[in-house]
Formats: sequence, structure tokens, C-alpha cells
Amino acid sequence: MTSALEQLKAFTTVVADTGDFKQMRDYAPRDATTNPTLIVKALGKDDYLPLLTEVVSRAGSRDLEVLTDSLLVRFGREILSIIPGRVSTEVDARLSFDVEATVARAKRIVERYAQAGIGTDRVLIKIAATWEGIRAAERLERDGIHCNLTLLFAFSQAVACADAGVTLISPFVGRIYDWYRQREQRDYSGDEDPGVASVRRIFEYFKKFGYATEVMGASFRNIGQIRALAGCDLLTISPELLQQLAHDDTPLARCLDAEGARSASIDREHFDEAGFRFALNEDAMATDKLAEGIRAFVADARRLDDLLGQRLVA
Repeated sequence: MTSALEQLKAFTTVVADTGDFKQMRDYAPRDATTNPTLIVKALGKDDYLPLLTEVVSRAGSRDLEVLTDSLLVRFGREILSIIPGRVSTEVDARLSFDVEATVARAKRIVERYAQAGIGTDRVLIKIAATWEGIRAAERLERDGIHCNLTLLFAFSQAVACADAGVTLISPFVGRIYDWYRQREQRDYSGDEDPGVASVRRIFEYFKKFGYATEVMGASFRNIGQIRALAGCDLLTISPELLQQLAHDDTPLARCLDAEGARSASIDREHFDEAGFRFALNEDAMATDKLAEGIRAFVADARRLDDLLGQRLVA
């Protein structure tokens, strides 16, 4: 019997959500996505510490920003040697509200990949979907640098990203689910899951109006959420859930259909800066989770700084 993972791959691009590139060989994803949280987790394993030592010894700099970018790109290069597609590499979340600094940091990351012989077609620059992050991505896309807008919780964020010509967005299914589950003190499953419903709405809107922006569901809590979004453009999945899917042989059906979405009755929307900020403010869940997500990513960026700093003085 074909596994649920192989069934899913028939109509959705599977992306590995991990910095542990040694695990990727087991599941053969097309793409992979990383962030400082996942890199710090990987560096907790002895297998990856030589990479950290290598980056510090070869970087020729004691600047933590330079070292961090070098480390992220080093992991990205290893990942790209395993997968056939793209890797997402994240800009420091401390720049989430600074357009110019985000653009400059993204270009530096892309330049490091280029020095290793890796073109922009294999790299997605990961940026938080703040208003400033979306504006930075718009500029980068015009320069041929493709972006993955992350920490996306609100419909207004998704629409603004699509209007900006962003290559890919990552709506966070599990974190939306967590917020409503805690608030309502109940579990959700299938289409009633608010995280699933959010991605479904975005997917149908994008297909209805012909946006090229890809939708990649992210941050899953269980394989039921993944099953409910089968047919989405991409799904980025942790190794733990990939393993569950690989050992699940029950039938898996397409749930999202681009052709059907094109005939849906949906009104077109647009958000200028004031409208975007107001819509985000009106969405308590999205406001809470975006701020929380940026704080968490910043905390892990600082942990990465500490790891690199320790190597500098060792």
C-alpha cells in the first residue's frame, strides 16, 4: 500500500521543515525551510558542531552578523546538496520593521550563496510578513531575489504579499490552531480547524484571482491538518510528522482544488498601509501570534549569537 506521504506528493510539493539535513534523505522532499530556531536545534547534536567550527574558522570576521549569515548559508548549501529544489534562509527577525536593513541583509545572504555557485532560483529569502517585511520583499522580488514571507496569520497579510508579487507565503496552521484552542478550550479537526480554514481561504482567493504567489501551509500539529490541506501548493512538514505520514497507508484525498477555486464567488480585496495595519489590529489572533513569533525568532537569533560568540572566545 502506498504511504500517505507518497500519496500527498502526487498533488502537493512536500517541504522539509528542519535544519537537520541528515533526516531529509529519509523523506525525499523537494524543498526545505530553515530558521534560527531549527539551526539552534540542529546544533544541539554533535554531528553538526563541526559545521559551526568550520564557519567560525573560515569566516575571517568576528562580526556576529557575518558569522550568522555564513552559518545559515553553510547549512543551506548542505541542504541543497540533498534536495532538488529550493531552501528558505531567514533574515534576522530583529530587522522585521526595517525595510532597508532587511533588503541589505537579504542581498548579502544571496551573495554568499552566489559565491558558492548557487543561483537565486534555488534560494528563498525568508522574511516576517510585517508591513515593512512585505515592502522589503517587493523590492527584492523586483531585483530577482525570491522571498518566502513567514509568520503569516491574517488574510490581510496574505493579500498584501500577493499584491507585492512575493514568490511564496507560509501561513502558520498550527499556531492559529493553538490560539483558538486555548481561547475556546476545545479541539478542532478537519475543515473546522481555524488554521486549516485560514489556508483554505487564502488558497481559494489566490487561485480565483490568478496570483502567482505560492501558498505553503506550515506549522502543523498533527497529520489531520496536513490531510485537510492536501492539494495546497506546498506543505512544509516537520520530520516527526513526515515519519507519521510515511508509516500511514490509509487513503489520502485531494482537499484543495485550484480549478474549483477559480469559479468561487469571492470579492477582491486590497490593503494600503493604513488598511493593512487596521485589519491586522482587528484580528486579535494574528496580532498576538505575529508579535509572539517575532519575539521567539529574535530569542533564537540571540541564542545563535551566543553559540557563535562562545566559539570566538574558545
